[in-house]
Order: sequence, then C-alpha cells, then structure tokens
Amino acid sequence: MRRELEQMGIASTIGESGRIHFKGDAATVCQTNLWLRTADRILIRVAEFPAADFDALFETTKQIAWGDMLPRDAIFPVTGRSIKSTLTSVPACQRAVKRAMVDALRRDHQTNELPETGAEYKIDVAILKDVATLTLDTTGRSLHRRGYRTHISKAPLKETLAAAMVLLSYWRNGRPLLDPFCGSGTIPIEAAQIGRNMAPGLERDFACETWADFPSEMWQDARQAAEAATLGPLDEKLQGSDIDSRVLRAARENAERAGVASDIHFQAAPMESVTSKRRFGCLITNPPYGQRVGRDYDLEFLYQTIPNVLRKLPTWSHYFLTAFPAFEHTMGRQADRRRKLYNGRIECTYFQYHGPKPVIGKGPGQKTHEAEPATGTRSPQPDTNIWPASQTTSDTAVEQNSSVDEAPTTERSSHDTTSELKPDDSPPASKPYIHAAGDAAFGHLSDKAYVQAELFATRLKKRAKHLRRWPTKRGITCFRLYERDVPEIPLIVDRYEDQLHITEYERPHDRDPAQHANWLDLMVQTAGATLDIPPSHVHFKSRLRQRGKTQYQKVAQTNQRIEVHEGGLKFLVNLQDYVDTGLFLDHRVTRQMVKDIAGGTNFLNLFAYTGSFSVYAAAGGAQQTTTVDLSKSYLDWAWENMRLNGFKGNQHRFVANDVAQFIREQPQVETYDLVVLDPPTFSNSKRTENDWNVQKDAIPLIGELLPLIKRGGVIYFSTNFRRFKFDETALPLTEIREISKQTVPEDYRNRRIHRCWRLVK
Repeated sequence: MRRELEQMGIASTIGESGRIHFKGDAATVCQTNLWLRTADRILIRVAEFPAADFDALFETTKQIAWGDMLPRDAIFPVTGRSIKSTLTSVPACQRAVKRAMVDALRRDHQTNELPETGAEYKIDVAILKDVATLTLDTTGRSLHRRGYRTHISKAPLKETLAAAMVLLSYWRNGRPLLDPFCGSGTIPIEAAQIGRNMAPGLERDFACETWADFPSEMWQDARQAAEAATLGPLDEKLQGSDIDSRVLRAARENAERAGVASDIHFQAAPMESVTSKRRFGCLITNPPYGQRVGRDYDLEFLYQTIPNVLRKLPTWSHYFLTAFPAFEHTMGRQADRRRKLYNGRIECTYFQYHGPKPVIGKGPGQKTHEAEPATGTRSPQPDTNIWPASQTTSDTAVEQNSSVDEAPTTERSSHDTTSELKPDDSPPASKPYIHAAGDAAFGHLSDKAYVQAELFATRLKKRAKHLRRWPTKRGITCFRLYERDVPEIPLIVDRYEDQLHITEYERPHDRDPAQHANWLDLMVQTAGATLDIPPSHVHFKSRLRQRGKTQYQKVAQTNQRIEVHEGGLKFLVNLQDYVDTGLFLDHRVTRQMVKDIAGGTNFLNLFAYTGSFSVYAAAGGAQQTTTVDLSKSYLDWAWENMRLNGFKGNQHRFVANDVAQFIREQPQVETYDLVVLDPPTFSNSKRTENDWNVQKDAIPLIGELLPLIKRGGVIYFSTNFRRFKFDETALPLTEIREISKQTVPEDYRNRRIHRCWRLVK
C-alpha cells in the first residue's frame, strides 16, 4: 500500500491498527479513492486527543469546528470502536460523540434545527489505548466494492486482498498468470486491471462526491485522467480455472462487467490437470482451507497434489494464500517469503515461492528482465487545484484504512537466484528436469539424481543381459529384472514380455515431493530407454507402506488387460489399474509344483485372486477345481483365465464367498486332494464381520480345513508376512515342511519375498 502511494508521489507513514497516514488536498482524496487497490477506505483525520473518560471525549469533540466541515442539513452517523481503553462501551462512545457534534453544529450554524436531510458525512471514533481519533469517511462503501462483482462464491476473496496478492508477486503484463482455484475470478480480474492500468474505483461513486462544498470538477478531471491512463488489452491472456463450472459462469460475467473479459480465459478443470507450456509465469491462488466452506473433499489429499502440479511449472513463481496448517510441510520446502494476511477474520499466510529469474538477451548492454514485484499502477499525478482553504488545507492528514492487516512480515530470504535462461531456451536433452539453475525451481534435480540414473541404467543392462535367454531357452517371458539392487534406488522392475511394470517402495529420502516426482519420472524414463521399451509400455505405480488398516486400492480405471504367457499357459494381467497386476511372478515355481502333482485330483484354491493356481491345476490334469474368493471381480478374472486356456465345464467351480464361511458351510467329508492357501497378510472387507490377520487366523483356518482334506492330501500354504510363526503343534499333520528356498524364483533378489509350507494330512 505504501508502494502504491509512493508511485503516486505521496509520502506516507505507518500508523497503528493497520492504517497508513499521508497528507494531501482534495485532488489527493479523488486520486487515492480512484486508484488505491489495497485500501479499505480513505478517511480525513479530523482530530486526535486523549480520551480516558467520557467528559474528555465529549468536551474535546464539542470544541471542534464541525460547522466548517458539515453543512446544517448533513447526515452524520457515528461509528466506533474501542481497543485497550478504559472507555469500553462503544455505543456509549458513539452517543457521546454524536451529542457533542450536535451541540457544535448548532453552535457553528446558529440554529436549533439539524434536519439531517442532505448528504452523508460518516464520522468514526476509534479509541486505542485511551487516545481517540475522529475521522471523516470520504469513501462510503468500502473500496473493495469495485462494482463488477455481483456473483459471489461461497468463500469470496475481497478485491483488495486479491489485488494485494498480485502486487506482492512478480507478475506483470506480458507474463502468464494462472489461478487454479479462481472461484468468481477475483484474482485474475484484479491482475488484468493492474496490467491494463485501470483505476479500480472508476466505475463506482464515493461519499464525498455528494458533498456540496467538494469541487465536482475535481472528480470529473480525475476520472478523465484515469480513463486516459487505461492501457489496451494485455499482451497475454490470464488463466483462471476451477472445478465448479457454475461458479465460472459468474466469473465470466464479473470479468465482463470489469471490462477485462477479453483478457482472461476461464475453464473448468481440477487442480491436478493444471499445466502450461509458457515459462516464467506466476501461479497466484487462494485454495480452499475448510474454515468457511464445508469440507466436501479431502483437503489433505488436495494439498498433496499441489507439489506434483508445481513441478510441471518449474520456472514459474508460486503464491498461495491459505490457512492450511501444514502447507509448507506438504510442499516439502519452506517458502522464500511468508506474509501474514487476513482473509476476512481468518488469519492466513501468503506463501511465496520465487521461480528463477528470466533474462532476455545475452550481449553486453542488453536489457535484462529483473524479477521485481509488479506495480501496474501508473495513475496521473494530482494537479495543483486545492480544496478551498475554509474546508481543509494541503496539510490535512488523510488516513488510508487498510483491508490487509499490516502484521509483521516473516521473511525467509530475498529473491536470489543465479539462473540466466532465455524464454525460448530448451532444457538439455540429457537432463530433462533441469529447467533452470539453482534450487528455486520446483522439482529441480541435482546432479546426484543423474548419477543415480546412470547407476540404474547400468544395473538394468547387466540384469537384462543375464536373463536374455530366458524367453527362448526356458519359455519364461515374465520375470523380475531389478529389485532394489541399488539401495538408494528402491524400485522394483518386472518385465511382462514387451512391457515393464515398475513399482516404488516408500523409503526415506532427502527430496521434496516435487523433486521426488521428477526423480521417479527420470528413473522410469531411464528404464524404458535402457531396455528399449516405448513409454506407452512402461507402467509405474507407487507402493506406499501400509499403515494401520490401510490396504492397497485401485490406482486407475482403464480396465485394460493384456495377455501374457507362463509355463505354456495364458494369463490376463492389468499393468495400469492395480499395484498388483493379476499374476504374482514370485509364485511361478509354486504354480509349477501344483501342476506337477495335480493329475486326477480334486483341487481347491482358497483366496484365489485371479485363479492362476487353478489354471495350472487344470493344466496338470485335475479332475475338478474349486476357486474361492470374496471378490466377484477377481473371480470373473479367474473365470476368464480358465476360458482363455480352454478349461470349461461344470467341473470348474467359482465361488464368491468368504473363505472361512465357505469352509464352515461344506459337509464334513474328505473331498479335496490338493489345496492352495495363499491369504493376504491383512484384510478388512466390509462384507465380513471380522478383520483377517494372517498370524492370528491362518492356523485355526487350516485346522477347520483339515476335515475336508483326504488322507495324504497336500496343502500349499504361503504368506508374504516374513515374520510368520508356524505353530507346528497346533495341527495333526503327517508333514509340515517349509519349502520357501525352493519356491522363490532365482530372479528374485529378495529370497524372503514369500514364505511357503508343504503340509500333508
């Protein structure tokens, strides 16, 4: 705000209660009302005096020559406030000032009648620490009421605060600007008016315009000068997006009334889809933080998506006004600058992340674009006309009442970066994520990342060479290529014929979320390029560590499955929608064991998933197969796998049921010769009464299963819970033998990827 006044040639000082003090005449009143973008109202300070009691307040107010400022028929409502003062009753203070003014006006106008039928002169009494300040409001309706916004969203951002956000940024006309939570469009509209040097108060009226002794020609001259100062359309359209298409209709109408509709493009889009091919722009936004609008969405998830968006705009500057308490933690880095601002009564922080400095031209003496805050205000200097001396003088104290709370600013660092990239420069092909030098860019990767990529590529080449004969010599086309071989690269790379499936295991690292997302992209691209796999055939998933009762969920909705081959059989796998693909490669050996002994058996597959064990059993000559899983989707998948291999008929049953319930519902008859039991470590399906815990529930379940097994029948029990403790005394079995060393395939570096037992009744 002081910067705005300084650009008008007006010296100012900071007062208490968020006020800025400056001196001026009638022309100054017109100019500041028309041009100040971040002020709440323009007040003339009439008097300031000690007021520790009502007598002092009344008598001092009465002594003021109110008749020199207010006509006999003036309407003069009195507003008030009291902070840290002995006069705590604001209504009583208002009544005291009103009575004193009535007495003074009767005295000055020598009349007993004050009809209050004329123009309004609003008086405010503010008492702070027993000092009263009387002011006369020249503005009327608050300056944030520009007149263009008739449609307001649920949590509106004041125009004055939106303008302050833009003025505190590095945006200026010619640079891209994006607001992904634009709501009714206030931020891009204010930015457009700043860029076009449009006086914010040009389309509204002010209280002092109705004052009989205020020179009307001064307002006419000020408005004409403001109209003449308006610039043409912006060099580049601003972008505003929001997930709510209804509020965007209001934003377009607001922009039309503000005269900047041609300067802004509004579109319906979620935050995560935001991107731009332009460089060195500004993202300025006021995201939801759940204090004035109901939480219709998961705020934490919303904020967690932001770093992934910002890394797509690495050379931009980013500005967020929010009260979300963990904002910097979620971003993974501290802001370059922070300011405390109030959005209504909500204390917020304006987080500023400065992008790299654009430099145009490379020869000596050529102009350089420095990253300095945009000003946008080039209002005409006040002319030499003055208000009549009988009313006020050029020494009159004028107060700018701010709508942006002037709380102390917490600064992290100045805008300091050594980058010198021309706008049309392309990043080096060998380092696709270095968009600008320095750490200012979101997602900037250090040289360490590229060293890791080289290590990753070297290891993949070595493994691919070692396993190159498997498809032709062994008929194995789906196998593990890489399994956290380099500790600092905790990835799993599985090859499914001509496709790669890459998963990340959550491990501590020193990258912020945007850097980590770029690091993952770099590793995925490295894997594809090293193994000569096109990007469309490389699929990445993040396998975060499960906490509490969390379970792996579907990560996409493509429903695209491809056919792969194993052991002379065919299987459908989905490499895009799930963390698990539909075919557990670590059970390749176990499946072959089942096939080898399945001839003539009645086979039971419990927790069957997509039925791969059932397919192997059928291929081994099983007379009957029963495939049991609680998920109807997985059973349908299992049914398709069986049909894909030509196994049809009533001898192949598919039962959608809880495994424990299925076992209890079976007749107590020795029915099955061969059983595979491969339960999850944990499950909490809504369709079952109790949660499943493999350590607690597996052995009792096997005990209930034994009456259904023929003498000499074999159970293969497997679990991914590496700390599983098998109580051999709890089951009446002929043989209990752990065979994990034989069942884990040789392409698995982790020899404890699963544990497997062979049980014989």
